[in-house]
Amino acid sequence: MDVIFWVATNIFGTPAILLGFIVLLGLLLQKKSTSQVISGTFKATIGFLIIGAGSGVIVNALTVFEPMWKEVFGLEAESLGQFMGQEVFNARFGSAVTLAMFLGFLINVLLARLTKFKYIYLTGHMMFWTSTVFAGVVVHTAGDVPFWGLVLFLSVILGLYWTFQPAVTQPFMRKITGNNNIALGHTSASVALLGGLFGKWFGNKENDSEKIKVPKGLEFLRDSNVITALSMGALFLIGAIVVSLKDTPGAQELVALAGDQNFLIYSIVESLTFAGGIAIVLMGVRMFIGELVPAFNGIATKLVPGAIPALDSPVVYPYAPNAVILGFIGAFAGGLIWLVVLGSTVAYIFVPTMIVLFFHGATAGVFGNSTGGVRGALMGGFITATIVAWGQFFMVRYLIASTVPDTAMWAADSDMFLIGPIIRLLAQLLF
Repeated sequence: MDVIFWVATNIFGTPAILLGFIVLLGLLLQKKSTSQVISGTFKATIGFLIIGAGSGVIVNALTVFEPMWKEVFGLEAESLGQFMGQEVFNARFGSAVTLAMFLGFLINVLLARLTKFKYIYLTGHMMFWTSTVFAGVVVHTAGDVPFWGLVLFLSVILGLYWTFQPAVTQPFMRKITGNNNIALGHTSASVALLGGLFGKWFGNKENDSEKIKVPKGLEFLRDSNVITALSMGALFLIGAIVVSLKDTPGAQELVALAGDQNFLIYSIVESLTFAGGIAIVLMGVRMFIGELVPAFNGIATKLVPGAIPALDSPVVYPYAPNAVILGFIGAFAGGLIWLVVLGSTVAYIFVPTMIVLFFHGATAGVFGNSTGGVRGALMGGFITATIVAWGQFFMVRYLIASTVPDTAMWAADSDMFLIGPIIRLLAQLLF
């Protein structure tokens, strides 16, 4: 058991190590030279860490952006009442969650080996949060579930989810990437799928976000880095102006972040930093995929014939960088709309989690653009906000209220919100 927990924590819990090991194994199975094995392993690991570094830059910028817009609308966090919280929940159920994650991955590999669904889920951090949130739903529904009952239930659910989730989105992934080399392994799959479908039904593929026609004097708008900087700069600046005009404790705390620098200038710099984070992520994805795909052929040939790696959502960003921003704008606008609607209908204060809205909205934007162009990308983002807003409300209030609603507010994602009711129903039947 100690060995299993160590592997689950240090290998699956450290995605760069997991993926570096996958590349190493693939190259060794192909009997590559020592030089190729060392080079490929390190470049893939470094590429993935670059993605993480870029994501960190984005997250840090959003930690300014999110409270800024909370202050604009005068939002405060929802009062959640009595619940365990992540720390207490981990102490009581963390061993079951970790073991279920490990066994679920083995089920995923076994199903990839034995069935036509050849997808191996490799997004380690999402594996952990999905396991935790699903466990929270089970415990809230059924109470103190027996250890092995919880482990086996979660293992089967997770193994099936990690196998079939990439399969559902793969037709759109092939359209986006132009090949069948990689799959999407991320909890944004549901909104990505809906983005692709709604783009197909209501969008216009001819108006591709990456082929937007602009006058000659505005050709700089073809550069995705410039588009990102301009759009995020506008959102940051509007928020900063409103905050600067307010005289509340929250506004004063935000302005104090700038130190001796003018708050408007500080906000503009943060928006440009966000754009820099996107550029870093795109560079890391290209480097990482360039090494992973050839190396994975070794596993596909020797261990799981035809295996396809299912990877984190940023792997789709380089294929449509403009759609990434359009998806986020659609999600941001939708988040603002739904916080007003929820507040005025069910008295739930939805505080949009910008990290979720960005990564999920961006992914849905790329999928929506692949079938419906600019309109599809914006719709994908709006669909994301809709599912996240209402999904958070139902999960926090009804599915996970006594266990980890705090986690659900900042770590639960689109797929979890949609699968949560199914988990609850199954837990009622079995426990």
